[in-house]
Amino acid sequence: MTDTLRPAETAAAPPDVPAPPESRTLKRSIGVVGGTLLTLSCVTPASTLFVVVPDLFGSLGTATTLTIAIGSLLCVAVAFCYSELGTLIPSAGGEYAMVSTMAGRLAGWLVFVLSLLVVMIVPPVIAMGTADYLEPVVRLDPSLAGAGVMLLATLAGLLDLRANAWITGVFLVLEVIAAAVVAVLGFAHAERGPGSLVSMEVAGADGGADTVTAVLVVSGLAIALFVTQGFSTAVYLSEELEDPRRNVARTVLATLGISAVIILVPVAAITLGASDLAELTGGDIGAMVTAWSDSAVGTFVSLCVALAIVNAGIVMVIQNSRVLFASARDKAWPGPVNTVFAKLGRFGSPWVATLAVGVPGAAMCFVDLDTLYGVTGVSVTGMYLLVAVAALLARRGPHRRAQAWRMPLWPAVPVLLIAVLAYILIQQETSHLLWTGGITAVATLYWALYLRPRRGTRWLVTVPEDVREPSRP
Repeated sequence: MTDTLRPAETAAAPPDVPAPPESRTLKRSIGVVGGTLLTLSCVTPASTLFVVVPDLFGSLGTATTLTIAIGSLLCVAVAFCYSELGTLIPSAGGEYAMVSTMAGRLAGWLVFVLSLLVVMIVPPVIAMGTADYLEPVVRLDPSLAGAGVMLLATLAGLLDLRANAWITGVFLVLEVIAAAVVAVLGFAHAERGPGSLVSMEVAGADGGADTVTAVLVVSGLAIALFVTQGFSTAVYLSEELEDPRRNVARTVLATLGISAVIILVPVAAITLGASDLAELTGGDIGAMVTAWSDSAVGTFVSLCVALAIVNAGIVMVIQNSRVLFASARDKAWPGPVNTVFAKLGRFGSPWVATLAVGVPGAAMCFVDLDTLYGVTGVSVTGMYLLVAVAALLARRGPHRRAQAWRMPLWPAVPVLLIAVLAYILIQQETSHLLWTGGITAVATLYWALYLRPRRGTRWLVTVPEDVREPSRP
């Protein structure tokens, strides 16, 4: 028994924790195109390319392309798990609703904590990169620029989801153009052959070349998984996607394929086009673009990246607010908190939950978050691991006969994924494991002391009724 409720069962919940009918279900208003635009914007390929990938170049050098490619292949297996579970459990709760239903309430709670950790940390960290890419036009304090981006994203998140799909779609076009410019310039100024993509070298402290070991590649896979991590946003939007049994899987898989291409091709071009190993390891992509072209092109690319970061902020605030909304609807918090976070605004968006994730995100831009990329990598890996466990259990009992998209090669895919992710996890830095483990331990205490003793009135994970509507063209 997982104690996961279907809508027909929610009437049996105790009378002291009712939720208003209008707060129970989000409005279905987007199809595959709109969902893919929003989800791609959460992956935000350009900001990933310019903000996250340089760190990988610094530790992996020419092995960066290979590491991201391996991570993308692993993400195909992860995407299969998300697609099957997301069509079985179309809930704004995303991972935690899926895992709670299949693996039990405690496992679902821990996935919720890990996912909330990821989505609360990443937006302000990326937002603070805005100042670097606005520098050709105006000099700004990184913290102030990041806070401004988070507040702008919060305001956009209060709008109707369909409006946000088109706003983020326009920004997405610009960032794809920026990534394409980098790719064309890199290939046009290639300094080495394709064999360098697997040469496994990084610039050493003495100016020579050091070998990138297999252990370093495995360690880097946690960040490589994070590079395309945003494809999971599709399951958070499953309550607002038309015909989710069909469109969730389409959106997840299409987003992963497109984002992998948009990121991998420029990374390969940069690897080939860097003037030497030291420049590649330095990871200053903006400087490389300027050297390959001129300052005007460099400025254009930088401004596109700045817009991509704003775009990412909007979509991440949307995603985060849906998670918080769903957790309140499922009674994860004390009664008054649940009531407030479950409110919907005039545009159908969870406006209190949106403010609750956006405003603290702006405040976090003034906090030193240097070590949190590592914590995020550990959290993403742990979250994927629990999702794979849930996918392994997804064909038991009534779920075996439920109408849903089904992954190929089950159960081999989730079994292999569990083994690989567990190995990646134990290869991470001890400090990052301790930070994530400490947060998980606190969450477990909250479960043991507050949620579990109130199992009849708290953490009642619901799965909204699947409202089938004709898909929009």
